Amino acid sequence: MRIISLVTAIAVVSILYVLVFERDVLKGFSSGKNIEELAGDLGDGPELNTEASVALSKIKKSEKTITVVVVKSTAKTIDSAVILRGETAAARSVEVRSETSGQVVNEPLRKGKTISQGQILCSLDPGTRQASLADAVAGLAEARARVPETRAKLDEAKARLTEAKINFNAATKLSEGGYASETRVASAKAAVRAAEAGIASATAGFDTTRSKIQSAEASVAIAKKEIDRISLKAPFAGILETDTAELGTLLQPGALCAKIIQLNPIKFVGFAPETELNRIVKGSAATAKIINGKEIQGKVTFISRSADQTTRTFRVEIEADNADLLISKGQTSEILIASDGTQAHLLPQSALTLNDDGALGVRTVDETSKVAFFKTDIIRDTVKGVWLKGLPEETNVIIIGQEYVTDGVKVQQVFQEVKN
Repeated sequence: MRIISLVTAIAVVSILYVLVFERDVLKGFSSGKNIEELAGDLGDGPELNTEASVALSKIKKSEKTITVVVVKSTAKTIDSAVILRGETAAARSVEVRSETSGQVVNEPLRKGKTISQGQILCSLDPGTRQASLADAVAGLAEARARVPETRAKLDEAKARLTEAKINFNAATKLSEGGYASETRVASAKAAVRAAEAGIASATAGFDTTRSKIQSAEASVAIAKKEIDRISLKAPFAGILETDTAELGTLLQPGALCAKIIQLNPIKFVGFAPETELNRIVKGSAATAKIINGKEIQGKVTFISRSADQTTRTFRVEIEADNADLLISKGQTSEILIASDGTQAHLLPQSALTLNDDGALGVRTVDETSKVAFFKTDIIRDTVKGVWLKGLPEETNVIIIGQEYVTDGVKVQQVFQEVKN
């Protein structure tokens, strides 16, 4: 028991000596100095007693260098695409509705059917529309037939006015020479006025005839338009999203006949945050990936300049070819929009760590085998790892053991090959 107590006392004295008289040496040891440097520092100070020398010898024997696993990483230029989450949308969509009243007289087309532009979707009973058109055409013909008669009357009235003016001029000159009476002059003047009234009447009749022609032409156009309205046609080629109206259904103005969507080209709609808006340019190449893994190439066709009031994001649309119609409306998609390239490193996610300030980054090992921390930004997250920027072009990154070392600590490196 006395021997154990003696050893304990010697150890305590040695530790107290180091803590009190060799504080700088102890601090250097904690910061990563090797044991030889510490021994040199101790040699310059006061002579160590035997017990302190024994304690230092034990420390030297127990000293171990931390081993970490590193990978040698070289930066690569990658397309730092803007990544958006969105969904597919139809290029065009329309609800074909009736503009007139009538009963459907054709068999319905079933939803999912591919239709062409101009194809009849719903045919309505024409009723008396053909008769109305015939009546309007007859009225137009009658109005046009009155044109020669009214034109002849107008020409006759103009001739009478010319004759009356000649007679009036002759009577006036004869009256000045004393060869005609005042009564004859007055009669000639009255004849001129009567001829002028006849022209006014004939002109009014001619104008009335022209008005009737225009009214009849309008009636014919209305009747023809009403006949056109009984055939509800597809405004563009697409796919029926609903059945057309059933046979015998009475459609009123505004009633739905069918709904059509166009899926070629297909639209991909995403919403970009304010921070990414300036990186998106109309016409930029884009890649959209749907949930089944299929990738589709397209281009940016629209960038909203008005933010959504709730999410404060901006609508972005991409158009892509969908000739095979394999992509449907409403499918979830991931959209990558091409932007300027940047230098980045592809590293395992396990390499990421936090420093004392809470900054995200990685720890590297320099040429002197000492640890250094680099703050990084995540460019893209992939299945193979994360693309990080903010590191030197070539560096050794710690992927295992970075949580057990700090800046300036000397470590032993074990290299591991990473397959990108």
